[in-house]
Amino acid sequence: MSGDDAPRPRLGERLRGLPLFRSRRAAALPRQGSLRWSFQWAFEGIVFALRTQRNMQVHAVAGFAIVIAGLVVNITRFEMLAVLCAIALVMIAEMVNTAIEAAIDAVVTDYHPLVKVAKDVAAGAVLVAATNALAVAYLVFYDHLAQPRRDIIDGIRDTPVLLVVAALILTTLTAIALKALTQSGTWLRGGWPSGHAAAAFSAWTAITIVTDPLRHAVLVSMLAFMMAMLVAQSRVEGGIHSAFEVLGGALVGILVTILVFRVLG
Repeated sequence: MSGDDAPRPRLGERLRGLPLFRSRRAAALPRQGSLRWSFQWAFEGIVFALRTQRNMQVHAVAGFAIVIAGLVVNITRFEMLAVLCAIALVMIAEMVNTAIEAAIDAVVTDYHPLVKVAKDVAAGAVLVAATNALAVAYLVFYDHLAQPRRDIIDGIRDTPVLLVVAALILTTLTAIALKALTQSGTWLRGGWPSGHAAAAFSAWTAITIVTDPLRHAVLVSMLAFMMAMLVAQSRVEGGIHSAFEVLGGALVGILVTILVFRVLG
C-alpha cells in the first residue's frame, strides 16, 4: 500500500475516548416522534459536531466573526443574506462530511479504495464551500472595509438595535461554546451555563443600557429583570438546570452584553 493510499484514522476510533461518545453509547435515548424531539436530536447532531470536529469549530468561530463584522460595518440585508447562506453552506458540508465518515466507519472495517474516494469527495465538498465563503466575504466586505473607521463606529452608535442583536448572538454562542468545553448538557437542555438564562439576562442588560436616557428607565429595567428572573426560575423548577447553572448563565449574559456595549457603544 503506497503512502498516498494509507487509510485515514477512523472517526469511531478518534471519538472512542470522548465522554459524549461513551455516554451516548451507554444511555441512548429513544427517538420520539414529536416535533420537540425532532428539534432536540437535530441540535444533538449540531452540538456533537461542534464538540468533536475541529474543522467545525473553526468554521463556527469564523462564521460568528463574519456575522459580527457585518453588523459592525452595517452591510445591507441582501449582503447579510449572502453571508449567512455561505456560512450555512460551509457548516452543512462539514456536517455531511462527518456523517459520511461515521456511516462508512460503522460498516466498513477494512481499507477499501472506494471508501477513500467517498471520504475525499466529501472533504472536497467542504473545501469548495469554504472557498466560496471566502469569495463572498471578499465581495461583501471590500468596499465597507475601505470606509473610515470613525464612520463605521458612528453608524453602530446611532443604531443601538445592532448592539442588542450582536450582544444576544455573542451571548448565545458563548453559552454554546462553554457547554461544548465542559461537555455538559445540550444546546437546548441542561448543562453549564444555562443558555436561556444567559439570553434572558443579556436582554435585561441591553434594555437597561438602551433605555437609560428615558424618563421611566428604572421601571422598564425592573420589568425586564423580573422577566429574566422568571425565565431562570422556570429552568430550575423544571429540573432542567441547577441554581449554579442558571447563575452561570446570568453572569455570562450580563458580562458579554456589557462588553459589547463598552467596546462598540
